Amino acid sequence: MEGSLLELWAAMGWFARGVVVVLVLMSVLAATVAIRKTAQFHRARKATLVFSPRFSEALARNELPEARELIEQHTQSHLAFTFQRVLDDVAAPEGRTGNPGVNVTGAERTMELNALEQLAGFRRGLGVLATTGSTAPFVGLLGTVVGVVNAFQGMAVSGSGGLSAISQGIAEALVATAVGLLVAIPAVWLYNYFVNRIELVSMEIMHGSKQLIDYLLRYDSRVASQSIAEGST
Repeated sequence: MEGSLLELWAAMGWFARGVVVVLVLMSVLAATVAIRKTAQFHRARKATLVFSPRFSEALARNELPEARELIEQHTQSHLAFTFQRVLDDVAAPEGRTGNPGVNVTGAERTMELNALEQLAGFRRGLGVLATTGSTAPFVGLLGTVVGVVNAFQGMAVSGSGGLSAISQGIAEALVATAVGLLVAIPAVWLYNYFVNRIELVSMEIMHGSKQLIDYLLRYDSRVASQSIAEGST
């Protein structure tokens, strides 16, 4: 098989070789993006599995300084990134001065902005996979068309339609088609896979944000009740 591939490469024209080289470069670029995305999702998931239970326990104990520290320590977690700067203006009830309320609306807006930035980071590079998956077959088709043209030229030069006259052009066409499909199919699979992963991350962020908002609402109610009790005494 190796000898056959080398023979096909040697028999191909310069244009067909250029098409194959372009397709190989596209596949290398797509593979690089896929490896980076895989590593990014792995780091985010690993950090979130460590961060999430500890953060929930800290909130259950109303240890807001510990919760803020966990957010700062686990910056690779998509949940921790979403919660950045949300608890900065929230203090323990006994340590509050001035307005005892919690700006829940501001916290929700901050989480929305953080989530948009985080999801944009996860989507970055997926355009390469989408472009590769959609254009690689057409690049291969270009090589196919040129190979067929060369086959007809071989027929015209030889004056006959024998196999020897058209074999080189047909070989170029088939190789270009095959390489284009081999590049496009994995790129489309990988793109769909990462899009699904981003959807799961988005659901986790939304769920975690809703839970934190619920906690802040309960916290706000508790602080307001304490402030009223202190004002009546």
